[in-house]
Amino acid sequence: MDDHPGPPTVRVFVALAPPDDAKDELARALQPMYAGHPQLRWNRIEDWHITLAFLGELPSTAVPLLRAVLARRAASYPALQLGLRGGGHFDGRLLWSGIDGDLEGLHLLAADVRDLVRSCGIEFRDRPLRPHLTLARSRRDDPVGVPQAAAALTGFVGRPWRTEQLHLVGSNIGRGPGPIRYRDIEAWRLGAGHGAGPGREEPGTAMATGE
Repeated sequence: MDDHPGPPTVRVFVALAPPDDAKDELARALQPMYAGHPQLRWNRIEDWHITLAFLGELPSTAVPLLRAVLARRAASYPALQLGLRGGGHFDGRLLWSGIDGDLEGLHLLAADVRDLVRSCGIEFRDRPLRPHLTLARSRRDDPVGVPQAAAALTGFVGRPWRTEQLHLVGSNIGRGPGPIRYRDIEAWRLGAGHGAGPGREEPGTAMATGE
């Protein structure tokens, strides 16, 4: 008997994450905004991620199925060259940094991931992919903090970096009044196997502008 069984459900998403030095570069650019807008609910740097597929609340029994298919897909998919660029907001409430680089590859990877999830018999709301890195959320009584921070971030251009891993992430969103926290359930190195995946060439070094 297991005296301490895990929770029956888990809230999960599949994501990529910038390397630490790229996050540190953006964090330095955000210092004036941290000081100028302390009322915003800033995400922890270690929680920064680029969501490919948000799956929501799933039975814990679905996690082993996801682990198996995502591990195989990550091994066959090449690393992507991406970067962080500029900033913006959704509805004046959510502050983000934009994603630059191999956006075609990013969309293809997201589509592959979503197809794999469906192949496991897992249903989820298929939202359009809008690549971004969530930085902060506003409080209800602060209608200007996020737009002002987004305007201050407009000129930021981060250095290019290559994705290293595909992450299956669990979150505590909706599980209480405390701050949002994320944890890796598992992560797999991209391109660890042979080949670049169906229809994909190893990306070059050119950067393309994107939102």
